[in-house]
Amino acid sequence: MRKRVVITGMGVVSAVGNSVPEFWDSLIQGKDGAKEITAFDASAYRIKRAAEVSGLDLSAHFTARELRRLSRCDQFGLIAFREAWRSARLDQDSIDKRRVGVLLGAGSGGILSVEKYFRDVYLGKGRPSPSLLISYSLATTTDLIAIESGLKGPRSTTATVCSSSSASIGVAFDLIQMGLADIMVSGGSDSLCEVSFSGFSSLKLVDPESCKPFDKRRQGLTIGEGAGILILEELGHALRREAPILSELIGYGICADAYHLTAPEPNGEGVERVIRMALSHARVFPEEVDTINAHGTATLFNDIAETRGIKRVFGERAREIPISGIKSMIGHCLGSAGGIEAVATVLTIKNGIVPPTIHYEVPDPHCDLYYTPNHSIKKDVRVAISNSFAFGGNNVCLVFKKFSSESRSS
Repeated sequence: MRKRVVITGMGVVSAVGNSVPEFWDSLIQGKDGAKEITAFDASAYRIKRAAEVSGLDLSAHFTARELRRLSRCDQFGLIAFREAWRSARLDQDSIDKRRVGVLLGAGSGGILSVEKYFRDVYLGKGRPSPSLLISYSLATTTDLIAIESGLKGPRSTTATVCSSSSASIGVAFDLIQMGLADIMVSGGSDSLCEVSFSGFSSLKLVDPESCKPFDKRRQGLTIGEGAGILILEELGHALRREAPILSELIGYGICADAYHLTAPEPNGEGVERVIRMALSHARVFPEEVDTINAHGTATLFNDIAETRGIKRVFGERAREIPISGIKSMIGHCLGSAGGIEAVATVLTIKNGIVPPTIHYEVPDPHCDLYYTPNHSIKKDVRVAISNSFAFGGNNVCLVFKKFSSESRSS
């Protein structure tokens, strides 16, 4: 019989909330997190807005020395991890930390700090601190979390751009199922930086107004940042310590389009394949899926490809499934997108509310499904999937289920 994997804790930092309760309240109210960029000087760019994290009292979380050494990405990851760790009651329970691992997804990582270092060097601003280079490695946040809590189990960092966090959650699930860990800290953290912002801007993939997934007027994404961390735990281990169980992760799919470095396969074949793979792995029939957290970047071709892939899997029933595009609120958080959206998917199941896709006003005949426009809806959700698709055709789909003590068949 396969080991069952449950979610026992979560933490989040985002443009719409810096804790799980604040984040969830903003999502169901349809709050837009886009604002003027302050993380770097955006005056040279045509677009100067992003879904930037704000309102964090960093001095409440870190010492002055830590703030000099930690990148923005590291700060977000550690804050979200601490919330997840506490909510899982792992700060209170005695556990074997040799059986606890960390596997995060990463995108830009600490590049913002590296940019500051080299800008200071080139402008001759004294001697910039070498500590700004510590976070050059995408694995830094992963390592810092493990070191802070003394976690000696499996440790790795996944970098598949915008699907990184979802891929990391899938691999963490595998490690628990294989018996290599009892608990895995997974998800991801990412922050704004100029190299990512300028790259998406040069590709003309950033909407100058607002992120409008699946709307005919969409012009592209809004860059976001933040962290979403989940505690994955083997069910028996969670029950023995009477941990809170938020939902169950029952399977995932991962595949590649092998089509283009930036464009998705246009007919949704890769989307279809990864969803079918995830449902098969989870032993769930398409008719059992109650809601979908869409990748929903609001770029012209991605939204069409995702819609086509969903229709290929679910047929006519696709029109009845509430689809949530929360990037309309939190922006596209790149390496941390899948982690933050996994948190939202678990909360959707736990609270029986599907968050909206905001800024949806003009239907697109090519995107003709039910995208939960502008207002959240109440719905009993037993099974939910969360999609993540990335440059290069890196596709991941996670399947979550409302927790029941009844065992699934082996």
